Amino acid sequence: MDFIGILRGVLGIIILLGIAFLFSSNKRNINWRTVGVGMAMQIFLAFLVLNPANFKWLNWPSQFFGWLAKKFVEILNFSGEGASFLFGDLVGRIDSFGYIFAFQVLPTIVFFSALSAVLYYFGILQFIVKGFAWLMRNLLDISGPESLAAAGNVFLGQTESPLLVKPYLKDMTESEILCLMCGGMATIAGGVFAAYVGYLGGVDEAAKILFAKHLLTASIMSAPAAIVAAKILLPENKDYKSNTSLDIPKDAIGSNLLDAISKGTTDGLKLAVNVGAMLLVFTALIAFVNNFILMKIGAVIPGGGDYNNLNDLIRTTTENNFSGFSLDYLFGLLFAPLAWLMGVASSDTMIVGQLLGQKTAINEFVAYATMGDLKESGKFASKKSIIIATYALCGFANFASIGIQIGGIGAIAPSQRKILAKYGFKALVGGTIACFLTATIAGIFY
Repeated sequence: MDFIGILRGVLGIIILLGIAFLFSSNKRNINWRTVGVGMAMQIFLAFLVLNPANFKWLNWPSQFFGWLAKKFVEILNFSGEGASFLFGDLVGRIDSFGYIFAFQVLPTIVFFSALSAVLYYFGILQFIVKGFAWLMRNLLDISGPESLAAAGNVFLGQTESPLLVKPYLKDMTESEILCLMCGGMATIAGGVFAAYVGYLGGVDEAAKILFAKHLLTASIMSAPAAIVAAKILLPENKDYKSNTSLDIPKDAIGSNLLDAISKGTTDGLKLAVNVGAMLLVFTALIAFVNNFILMKIGAVIPGGGDYNNLNDLIRTTTENNFSGFSLDYLFGLLFAPLAWLMGVASSDTMIVGQLLGQKTAINEFVAYATMGDLKESGKFASKKSIIIATYALCGFANFASIGIQIGGIGAIAPSQRKILAKYGFKALVGGTIACFLTATIAGIFY
């Protein structure tokens, strides 16, 4: 076993929990039992799925998640039939990421959104969510609405999951609201899950299954991690009597099955267009800013010695991993220490730091797209770094999500809008810590 890696991961966990403690609004009221059990749940799940000791008798959880990921990929592949009908031979082109994204990834978002609507219509999704919620309510000593929202976030988006607790929202405490927000920041929606599998797996079936397994594990692990972070950042008052109800609203997603499919398809189309538009705009903006600071700063400031400017110095010292003084390089410098604490190989810390910066400052779509390009071009020195980055990026924790949550959750609970705005930044901190905790634990066991 890699004891140095384990020690580094333990140090990373301590520092991340320490950051949460530093930002806590009420350190005296922290329920350390909830924190301890939440961390234990994460560690136990990572051990089961990753099985570092390779115990044969313990292979079944990893095999189950692998089977689940395989079935998920098989289902996603059915979207290719619809895409082929619409786009013909364009679907089969794999000579550029643009073709893969436009004609393979985006159609899966629409298809999976419709499929999720069908599962919700028949009550299957609610049944699974309620099972997860019951487990977390009883183990983590949190309220029923918090548990429902946290469980829903594993499968639904940060604005869809609150619909599971819509009747309770107006009466939820500030601590419960922050827990709801952190859960939305730390996990992903099913539709974008499909997109991430496409980003990272490309057209390789085995790679798709591998990343689907890790993404599924990451989203489930991050649910208790978000609760841990939220309950440190804003603990519940000691004398508060929590609502233990786990009743899910019976509002159907449509009046009948066809209506549910239509609504799911429409929602998926909106999401796909939004994803595509965000990637287009943010990729262009990053290129614009990078070009500006490369030409106006990096090309002017002398690097010293044999280097004509700062860009030359950076290119040489990073072995051409960075084009010069750019946003990517600055992100790398800022987040490289955290990447190292997660267990990323020393030679990959700048690259993973770049991805963590993109995810936080922009969004995870851009980060995963960049990661896919870096992976294909062989920039990563270690496979472990790729896996850790996969876990760390698996969440909606970015600045734009603050606005999304205030608008989305505030629309169904107007009385809580001030609370949502008040704790927007704290929710971002909590969601980010949760994702990084999940990545650190995965790094220990991988």
